[in-house]
Formats: sequence, C-alpha cells, structure tokens
Amino acid sequence: MKTRHPALLYADENGNILDHPYLEMVGSQAGQWKRPAPADLIPLPEGSELFRLPGRYPVGYDRKRKRFQVLTRDPYDPSKTVEAVAAFVAPAHTQIYTAAYKTRPGAPLLPLFAYTAVGWHEGRFFTTALRVDPDPRQDFRNFDQETIARNARRRMQQESTNRLVQHLGKCALTYGCPAARNLFMNRWEAPLPTSPACNARCLGCISLQEREDLCATQDRITFVPTPEEIAAVAVPHLKKAPRAVVSFGQGCEGEPILQGPVLEEAIRIMRRETSRGTINCNTNGSLPDVIERLGRAGCDSIRVSLNSARPQYYHAYYRPKGYGFEDVVRSIQAMKAAGGFVSINYFVLPGFTDDPDEVDALCRLVESTRLDFIQMRNFNADPEWLLASIGHKPSGKPLGIRKLMQLLRDRFPHLGFGYFNPCLDPDA
Repeated sequence: MKTRHPALLYADENGNILDHPYLEMVGSQAGQWKRPAPADLIPLPEGSELFRLPGRYPVGYDRKRKRFQVLTRDPYDPSKTVEAVAAFVAPAHTQIYTAAYKTRPGAPLLPLFAYTAVGWHEGRFFTTALRVDPDPRQDFRNFDQETIARNARRRMQQESTNRLVQHLGKCALTYGCPAARNLFMNRWEAPLPTSPACNARCLGCISLQEREDLCATQDRITFVPTPEEIAAVAVPHLKKAPRAVVSFGQGCEGEPILQGPVLEEAIRIMRRETSRGTINCNTNGSLPDVIERLGRAGCDSIRVSLNSARPQYYHAYYRPKGYGFEDVVRSIQAMKAAGGFVSINYFVLPGFTDDPDEVDALCRLVESTRLDFIQMRNFNADPEWLLASIGHKPSGKPLGIRKLMQLLRDRFPHLGFGYFNPCLDPDA
C-alpha cells in the first residue's frame, strides 16, 4: 500500500465502527505499541470479522505530535465513550501485530479469539497480517452452504447409526466448522474427532473450560467412535477427495492419542482399503510410544501443538497431566524416526513468539528434531490475560513475525511454513 498509514478505528456507544479523523492505527507486541510499516499491512481478507473490545480504549498515533494517544472520547461527540476494535483474520493468515488498546479496570476477559490490529484507508479496511498458506481450503468464497447442508443431511440420514457422521453433521450445520464443511463437500481435509478425554488443561481450550468467565466455543465429543465408524467416514474421503487428508485431533475433542488402540486399528482399516491420501493426527504429543505405534500402523503425519518452545511457558499454558515438554520432543522424534512428516501448530502471539529467547528455543527445537513444517496459527486468547497467566517476561526487543520466518528459512532451508496440514500424496 502507499506510505500513508491507515486511520485508527474505534466503536462508538451504539456499536458503530468509525475511523478517526486524524489518529493513525497502531499495533501491539505483547503490550508494546508500534506503528506498523507499510509492508506489514494488507487489505482485510474476505471472511474476516471485526470485534468491539469491551472495557478497552483504542490507541492511535498522532503524527503531528509524534506520540501515541489513548482515545477515551468520541471525537464527534466528546460526551460519549469509545471502545477499541480488532480484526479476527480469516484462516491462512498470520497476525503481525495484535490490536493496541488500554484496558480499563474491571474490563471483562476477552473470548477465545485472536485480536489483530485493523485500520481504515482509502475506502477499505487494512490489517497487520500476512498470508502464510496459499491453500484455499478454508477461504470464505469456497463454501456453498446450501450444498453443505444438503449433503450433510443426506449422509446423516443414510448413515443414521454412525455416531461420528451425526456428530460431524452437527459440527458443519451448527458450528460452521470449516473441516466438517469440507467433508460434506467431499474435498481436501476431513476431521476425525475421537476423544472426549484430555491429559492437559490448556488455558485457552476451546472445547472445555473451567472458568465461568470464559466460554468454550463448541461442545466436545461425548463418545469414542469405533474404528469401523471412523473408517466409514475416512475411507470414502481418502479414495475420492481431491488432495485428500483425514485428521484425528479436532477442536471439538480432547487428546486423540489417549484413544491409541482405536486410532491404530482405524488407521489399519483405512490402509487396507486404500493407499491414497494422507492420514494425519493433530496431537499434543504427550505419548511418544503411541505416536510410534500410529506411525507403524500407517499414519503419515502428525501436527504437534505448541504455544512455546520453552518448557516453562509450555507447562504454564498446557498444564499437562502425567507428561512433560520432553515427551513432546520425543514424540516429534518418534514420528521422524518412523519416516513420517511432522508439523508444529505454533500459536503466534506477536511480542511473545518473536521474543529473542523464544526464537532461540524454537531454533534449538527445529535443529534437534528436524521437524518439517510450522503452521503459523494465531493465538486465540485475550493477549494480556494470557501473558500474565504464563508469567511472560520479555528477554529483549521482539524480532518481528516476518523477520522470524525469514530467519528460520535462512537457517533451516528444509523447513516449510503454512497454516494447514499438507496433503503428502502427490497423486491424490
């Protein structure tokens, strides 16, 4: 975009989103306010959403006075207060800055979404993000809700005794889960949730919350499907879907590898039926022995979720039960030893993810495990609450998300970046 900076956005008392007459938008790196560079800005992608942030004043930059300014009053009606605004950026995009704001005393905890900086320039919204994956599998324009609803209802009727089909139908029709919707459009990556149990108590769990002031965004699966129920969903998809991937470990479940024998048998059934497509497991990597057995059974890849490559911050967020960070590392190594492909689902929070000590720890992890791929997923949590909860202490000036990725590319030429689990079968 041109060198002029986008205008600050704010919400008035009626919920209208307005652009400020002279203050510029500002971004944040773990609470440190920054002016985004032109290279950090892109037009807000289709399918993104705008959020008002209750109890939070927006922060802008006054170019004439050369200083940041907290906006507490509506410039068009100073008798009224204002609220900050953030973007929830569409999938395949990674945030570079979070929204900049000043939290008022007593402000409510923000729900489990990512809050990216957003502004207004020349008739459209701009945000601080970059597209990290060209794959269109979750692009808004590619979902035909009528087709999804028709196919889902037909399959739910045809396979009325398959509990997993019924569960995924609800995911597609009620929650709008992109993976479930793609299943019923017979394409790309399909979900295989299996586990109502978990051996971690993640602060930002989206399917089960202990806190009364933080709602889970969806219901967790309440049963363990049989290997046959799983295979009945997976096999037709693997055989026919373009760039077919089936994945254990979804947002609507706990930890899939706690159901190791079920997954192992389901994978064996799938691979007896077809060698096509990719079988993947999204996991916390807590049980290396199970990961090894899944690899032997025919699992092609795993994606291990990480908020940090530093054990103290990993434990503070995941609050694991009966395992530790060293087991996660061993799981990555076990899958690599089995000849499998390993991604990490790396929760990106600007100012923390690119903290110098975090960058060093991530480089050590890549070097010691030779993992293949980093999925740059935005951290869905209230940034201030999250950083306070894990006890984050900055070690120096943040590197910047774009510079972090370039450093990793330069140091590890084999390493890929994206947002989704890749299909590893060139013939699928």
